[in-house]
Amino acid sequence: MKYRLIVFDWDGTIIDSAATIAECIRESARDMGLPVPTTEQASHVIGLGLHDSLRMAVPELRSEQYPQFVANYRRHFLAREDAMALFAGMAELLTELKKRHLLAIATGKSRRGLERSLAATGVGPLFAASRCADETNPKPHPAMLLELMAELGFAKDQMLMIGDTSHDLEMASAAEVDSVAVTYGAHPEEGLQACKPLNCFPSVSSLSAWLRQNA
Repeated sequence: MKYRLIVFDWDGTIIDSAATIAECIRESARDMGLPVPTTEQASHVIGLGLHDSLRMAVPELRSEQYPQFVANYRRHFLAREDAMALFAGMAELLTELKKRHLLAIATGKSRRGLERSLAATGVGPLFAASRCADETNPKPHPAMLLELMAELGFAKDQMLMIGDTSHDLEMASAAEVDSVAVTYGAHPEEGLQACKPLNCFPSVSSLSAWLRQNA
Protein backbone atom coordinates (compact mmCIF):
# COMPACT_ATOMS: atom_id res chain seq x y z
CA MET A 1 0.00 0.00 0.00
CA LYS A 2 1.69 3.19 -1.19
CA TYR A 3 -0.65 5.78 0.32
CA ARG A 4 -1.95 5.40 3.86
CA LEU A 5 -3.92 8.67 3.81
CA ILE A 6 -6.06 9.81 0.87
CA VAL A 7 -7.35 13.39 1.01
CA PHE A 8 -10.28 14.50 -1.13
CA ASP A 9 -11.47 17.92 -2.09
CA TRP A 10 -15.26 18.17 -1.63
CA ASP A 11 -17.01 20.45 -4.16
CA GLY A 12 -16.55 19.23 -7.72
CA THR A 13 -14.63 16.14 -6.62
CA ILE A 14 -16.96 14.21 -4.32
CA ILE A 15 -20.20 16.15 -4.81
CA ASP A 16 -21.63 17.55 -8.05
CA SER A 17 -21.80 21.17 -6.95
CA ALA A 18 -19.35 23.17 -9.07
CA ALA A 19 -21.91 24.42 -11.59
CA THR A 20 -24.26 25.44 -8.79
CA ILE A 21 -21.53 27.34 -6.94
CA ALA A 22 -20.54 29.21 -10.10
CA GLU A 23 -24.14 30.18 -10.82
CA CYS A 24 -24.68 31.36 -7.24
CA ILE A 25 -21.61 33.61 -7.52
CA ARG A 26 -22.98 35.03 -10.77
CA GLU A 27 -26.45 35.60 -9.34
CA SER A 28 -25.05 37.29 -6.24
CA ALA A 29 -23.12 39.74 -8.41
CA ARG A 30 -26.24 40.37 -10.46
CA ASP A 31 -28.26 41.03 -7.30
CA MET A 32 -25.86 43.82 -6.34
CA GLY A 33 -25.66 45.41 -9.79
CA LEU A 34 -22.02 44.41 -10.19
CA PRO A 35 -20.41 43.11 -13.39
CA VAL A 36 -21.38 39.45 -13.61
CA PRO A 37 -18.38 37.12 -14.02
CA THR A 38 -18.49 34.52 -16.75
CA THR A 39 -19.19 30.95 -15.77
CA GLU A 40 -15.51 30.19 -16.40
CA GLN A 41 -14.39 33.02 -14.12
CA ALA A 42 -16.77 31.96 -11.37
CA SER A 43 -15.75 28.32 -11.70
CA HIS A 44 -12.07 29.15 -11.49
CA VAL A 45 -12.31 30.46 -7.91
CA ILE A 46 -14.06 27.38 -6.54
CA GLY A 47 -11.96 25.92 -3.76
CA LEU A 48 -10.29 29.15 -2.70
CA GLY A 49 -11.00 30.90 0.58
CA LEU A 50 -13.87 33.38 0.67
CA HIS A 51 -11.94 36.61 0.30
CA ASP A 52 -9.64 35.26 -2.41
CA SER A 53 -12.68 33.97 -4.31
CA LEU A 54 -14.52 37.28 -4.19
CA ARG A 55 -11.44 39.32 -5.06
CA MET A 56 -10.79 37.24 -8.17
CA ALA A 57 -14.35 36.59 -9.36
CA VAL A 58 -15.85 40.01 -8.62
CA PRO A 59 -12.95 42.47 -8.47
CA GLU A 60 -15.36 45.45 -8.43
CA LEU A 61 -16.78 44.30 -5.07
CA ARG A 62 -15.72 46.66 -2.28
CA SER A 63 -14.67 45.25 1.05
CA GLU A 64 -17.64 46.80 2.83
CA GLN A 65 -19.93 44.97 0.40
CA TYR A 66 -18.58 41.51 1.28
CA PRO A 67 -21.18 40.73 3.99
CA GLN A 68 -24.09 41.50 1.66
CA PHE A 69 -22.55 39.49 -1.17
CA VAL A 70 -21.99 36.53 1.13
CA ALA A 71 -25.58 36.74 2.40
CA ASN A 72 -26.86 36.76 -1.19
CA TYR A 73 -24.65 33.82 -2.11
CA ARG A 74 -25.75 31.81 0.91
CA ARG A 75 -29.42 32.42 0.07
CA HIS A 76 -28.97 31.24 -3.52
CA PHE A 77 -26.87 28.24 -2.48
CA LEU A 78 -29.20 27.03 0.28
CA ALA A 79 -32.12 27.20 -2.12
CA ARG A 80 -30.30 24.69 -4.36
CA GLU A 81 -28.43 22.61 -1.80
CA ASP A 82 -30.98 19.81 -1.51
CA ALA A 83 -30.71 19.13 -5.25
CA MET A 84 -26.98 18.42 -5.12
CA ALA A 85 -25.77 14.82 -4.93
CA LEU A 86 -22.57 12.79 -4.84
CA PHE A 87 -21.13 11.93 -8.22
CA ALA A 88 -22.29 8.52 -9.42
CA GLY A 89 -20.09 5.81 -7.93
CA MET A 90 -18.46 8.10 -5.36
CA ALA A 91 -20.14 6.62 -2.29
CA GLU A 92 -19.04 3.15 -3.38
CA LEU A 93 -15.49 4.33 -4.03
CA LEU A 94 -15.21 5.97 -0.60
CA THR A 95 -16.59 2.88 1.12
CA GLU A 96 -14.09 0.67 -0.72
CA LEU A 97 -11.15 2.95 0.07
CA LYS A 98 -12.11 3.14 3.75
CA LYS A 99 -11.32 -0.57 4.07
CA ARG A 100 -7.64 0.03 3.25
CA HIS A 101 -6.87 3.69 3.93
CA LEU A 102 -7.64 6.61 6.17
CA LEU A 103 -9.67 9.26 4.34
CA ALA A 104 -9.76 13.00 4.92
CA ILE A 105 -11.18 16.16 3.34
CA ALA A 106 -9.48 19.46 2.47
CA THR A 107 -12.07 21.94 1.23
CA GLY A 108 -12.70 25.58 0.48
CA LYS A 109 -16.08 25.27 2.20
CA SER A 110 -16.75 26.69 5.63
CA ARG A 111 -16.90 24.26 8.55
CA ARG A 112 -20.63 24.84 8.88
CA GLY A 113 -21.19 24.20 5.18
CA LEU A 114 -19.12 21.02 5.14
CA GLU A 115 -20.83 19.56 8.21
CA ARG A 116 -24.23 20.25 6.69
CA SER A 117 -23.20 18.58 3.42
CA LEU A 118 -21.65 15.56 5.16
CA ALA A 119 -24.83 15.03 7.12
CA ALA A 120 -27.02 15.34 4.02
CA THR A 121 -24.97 12.85 2.00
CA GLY A 122 -24.37 10.38 4.82
CA VAL A 123 -20.65 9.91 4.08
CA GLY A 124 -19.31 11.77 7.09
CA PRO A 125 -18.39 8.62 9.07
CA LEU A 126 -16.04 7.54 6.28
CA PHE A 127 -13.62 10.40 6.97
CA ALA A 128 -11.10 10.48 9.80
CA ALA A 129 -10.50 14.22 9.65
CA SER A 130 -11.14 17.37 7.62
CA ARG A 131 -9.94 20.93 7.16
CA CYS A 132 -12.01 23.88 5.95
CA ALA A 133 -11.04 27.26 4.55
CA ASP A 134 -12.42 29.20 7.52
CA GLU A 135 -10.27 27.44 10.12
CA THR A 136 -6.78 27.54 8.58
CA ASN A 137 -4.92 29.03 5.61
CA PRO A 138 -7.02 28.37 2.49
CA LYS A 139 -5.83 26.76 -0.74
CA PRO A 140 -3.37 26.85 -2.40
CA HIS A 141 -1.45 27.30 0.87
CA PRO A 142 -0.26 23.86 2.09
CA ALA A 143 -1.58 24.31 5.65
CA MET A 144 -4.61 22.02 5.26
CA LEU A 145 -2.50 19.07 4.18
CA LEU A 146 0.29 19.73 6.65
CA GLU A 147 -2.23 19.92 9.50
CA LEU A 148 -3.93 16.70 8.42
CA MET A 149 -0.57 14.94 8.28
CA ALA A 150 0.26 16.14 11.78
CA GLU A 151 -3.16 15.22 13.20
CA LEU A 152 -3.27 11.73 11.70
CA GLY A 153 0.43 10.93 11.99
CA PHE A 154 1.52 10.40 8.39
CA ALA A 155 4.49 11.55 6.34
CA LYS A 156 4.29 13.41 3.01
CA ASP A 157 5.06 10.31 0.96
CA GLN A 158 2.14 8.46 2.59
CA MET A 159 -0.48 10.99 1.45
CA LEU A 160 -2.36 11.42 -1.85
CA MET A 161 -4.47 14.48 -2.70
CA ILE A 162 -7.44 14.17 -5.10
CA GLY A 163 -9.06 17.32 -6.47
CA ASP A 164 -10.75 19.00 -9.41
CA THR A 165 -9.01 22.40 -9.40
CA SER A 166 -5.55 23.81 -9.88
CA HIS A 167 -5.84 25.15 -6.32
CA ASP A 168 -5.99 21.57 -5.01
CA LEU A 169 -2.99 20.52 -7.04
CA GLU A 170 -0.95 23.62 -6.16
CA MET A 171 -1.68 23.00 -2.48
CA ALA A 172 -0.42 19.43 -2.85
CA SER A 173 2.70 20.60 -4.64
CA ALA A 174 3.41 23.18 -1.93
CA ALA A 175 3.06 20.43 0.69
CA GLU A 176 5.27 18.09 -1.38
CA VAL A 177 2.43 15.58 -1.61
CA ASP A 178 1.46 13.47 -4.64
CA SER A 179 -1.79 14.41 -6.36
CA VAL A 180 -4.22 13.26 -9.02
CA ALA A 181 -6.96 15.29 -10.69
CA VAL A 182 -10.50 14.68 -11.84
CA THR A 183 -11.68 16.55 -14.92
CA TYR A 184 -15.43 16.31 -14.29
CA GLY A 185 -15.44 19.21 -11.77
CA ALA A 186 -14.70 22.94 -11.87
CA HIS A 187 -11.47 23.30 -13.86
CA PRO A 188 -10.70 22.18 -17.42
CA GLU A 189 -8.18 19.43 -18.02
CA GLU A 190 -5.60 21.69 -19.68
CA GLY A 191 -5.15 23.76 -16.54
CA LEU A 192 -5.04 20.67 -14.35
CA GLN A 193 -2.39 19.01 -16.53
CA ALA A 194 -0.25 22.15 -16.24
CA CYS A 195 0.01 21.46 -12.50
CA LYS A 196 1.61 18.07 -13.25
CA PRO A 197 -0.55 15.66 -11.24
CA LEU A 198 0.29 11.97 -11.45
CA ASN A 199 -2.79 11.50 -13.64
CA CYS A 200 -6.11 13.03 -14.66
CA PHE A 201 -9.41 11.13 -14.70
CA PRO A 202 -12.63 11.94 -16.59
CA SER A 203 -14.89 9.85 -14.34
CA VAL A 204 -15.23 8.31 -10.91
CA SER A 205 -14.91 4.86 -12.45
CA SER A 206 -11.56 5.66 -14.07
CA LEU A 207 -10.32 7.18 -10.80
CA SER A 208 -11.44 4.05 -8.96
CA ALA A 209 -9.60 1.76 -11.35
CA TRP A 210 -6.37 3.73 -10.95
CA LEU A 211 -6.63 3.77 -7.16
CA ARG A 212 -7.08 0.00 -7.02
CA GLN A 213 -3.80 -0.44 -8.90
CA ASN A 214 -1.74 2.43 -7.52
CA ALA A 215 -2.91 3.35 -4.03
